[in-house]
Amino acid sequence: MAYKINEELIEKIKDTVNIVDLVSRYVNLKPAGSNYVGLCPFHQEKTPSFTVSESKNLFHCFGCGEGGDLISFVMKIENLSFIESIKLLADMYNIPIESYDNSYSQETKKEKERLYEINREAALFYIYNLRRNPKALKYLKERNIGQDTMIKFGLGYASNSWNELYDYLKNKGYEDGDIEKVGLISKRKDNTGYYDKFRNRIMFPIVDNKNRIIGFGGRILDVGKPKYLNSPDTIIFEKGKNLYGINLVHKMPNREKIILVEGYMDVISLFAYGINYSVASLGTAFTQDQAKLLKRYSKNIYICYDSDNAGIKATLKALDILEREDVEPKVIILPKDFDPDDFIKEKGLDEFKKLEENALSSIDYRIYILKKKYNLNKVEEKIRFTKEAAKLLRALKSPIEKDVYIDKISKETNIAREAIGKEVFGNSYKPNTTIYKDKYISGKNRHNKSEISPVKAVLEPAHLKAEKNLLKLMIQNIDYYKRIKNHLSREDFLNYECKILVNIIYDEYENNPYLKELDINLILGKLKNEENIDYEIIDEITNIHIVAEDIYKFIEDSINTVKYFKLKFERKIVANKIKELDLKKQKNKGDVEELKRLCLKLTELDKELKTHL
Repeated sequence: MAYKINEELIEKIKDTVNIVDLVSRYVNLKPAGSNYVGLCPFHQEKTPSFTVSESKNLFHCFGCGEGGDLISFVMKIENLSFIESIKLLADMYNIPIESYDNSYSQETKKEKERLYEINREAALFYIYNLRRNPKALKYLKERNIGQDTMIKFGLGYASNSWNELYDYLKNKGYEDGDIEKVGLISKRKDNTGYYDKFRNRIMFPIVDNKNRIIGFGGRILDVGKPKYLNSPDTIIFEKGKNLYGINLVHKMPNREKIILVEGYMDVISLFAYGINYSVASLGTAFTQDQAKLLKRYSKNIYICYDSDNAGIKATLKALDILEREDVEPKVIILPKDFDPDDFIKEKGLDEFKKLEENALSSIDYRIYILKKKYNLNKVEEKIRFTKEAAKLLRALKSPIEKDVYIDKISKETNIAREAIGKEVFGNSYKPNTTIYKDKYISGKNRHNKSEISPVKAVLEPAHLKAEKNLLKLMIQNIDYYKRIKNHLSREDFLNYECKILVNIIYDEYENNPYLKELDINLILGKLKNEENIDYEIIDEITNIHIVAEDIYKFIEDSINTVKYFKLKFERKIVANKIKELDLKKQKNKGDVEELKRLCLKLTELDKELKTHL
């Protein structure tokens, strides 16, 4: 249903909704003078820096800088658009959208309310049936599903009767058409009446993130087909847009991760053992809409599907879908012939946690699955594996990540890095002979030796290569120098030798504006005054031969790589400082302020890092 959002509705929401009440649904707030404070839901912190002003109807975090009104709060915490946030707030606070939009059907709203009510009555009926059916209770208890878990998920039982639920709902006054619309009954073929669709089944109510029962899943208690039966799609239930267990995940603020599983029992068993952050797709393949819904609650999604061929295919598809939503999926690998339900019951919580800790990133999982297809002891299969792995690496956005995996695959296959690199980057690829340097210049002036200090800084190959390429281009052509200087400062170069060279290059062009290029012999002459120079790196730079179809795109990519690693290096320094301050038992006012400043800096660096991936 499409709605038109007007200013009157927005003002009504702002007038009606108390921001303290709203935020308290997500954050534990405590009074602090005329305001309220709590731990920020948008970044990790131990000291509260998140403030809510009731009088101004605004929020602000002094740690990460997030702030705004109640609508922007919902947009941020629920990961919704402006219009979606308005709709959610209107629903939460019973503000009738139809009063502000003639396109909304009052009749449709009443119909939906009737269907939600029928589902609720059916769920209560199934719960009552479960309590008086020893066989159904025994089935659940044998699967380690205790009373508390049954209540939490509203589990029930549909009797092996053809019309028990139908008669119950009819006696409650509900119409045949409405009961049929929610998929609880079906019309008999001879048109003599209706029969219950769910019979002799453990019943799983499907609850949405607004705590409404939108449908049911039923598992056969004895032998029979289908093993699982689900409600059909209705005007209140679309399988591809909902997830089983999302109502419980919705209640938890600051979700670090969510585990995506395949079945109802997977979610319930994990919950029973203390894993209260899993959801399941509803008898369908994982969809883009479900990914969008998950993204509202966490960007760290762990896929835990069965380890059979069907599970592997479903996992690979889910990875593709999640990556399109800019989340960071990982894969929990289960042993053969296990699903999450079986595994946690047989092996226990600690063993499942170990699998969770060892979850593979998307690219690691894809390579892991690829390796299972080939025997790397056979030359032909090793070649096929390497070529397919190179295709996977080509899809990676970060050149640094590509370079790391080139090195990894080279070690696993004993195929030269250069050969694999050419499969990934093309024939212009040239691996660095020097991968790590332990020297970094922190000073701004190369002539001030006291400002040059060696610091441990492990440089990744792609970054060092980018620095060297940019230096060679600047030596060759002033136009390249101008383009690079517009984006990179002297401090952006981290390698010791590259740092010294960039200072010389920048100084020469700045002091001699009529130069079109630099004389390499002049540069080498100036290096004689510098100490601890690794001339192997200098020699590599002077002998680089750059071949690129689009030289300016090549420069842009190299600049991006340099910036990315510099930001990572800065982030590590800031994170270490935060850790040091956090470990201090006694913090003075200055420490607290510095901690807030560093947290804000960390957030800014994380945001900037994302733009360079």
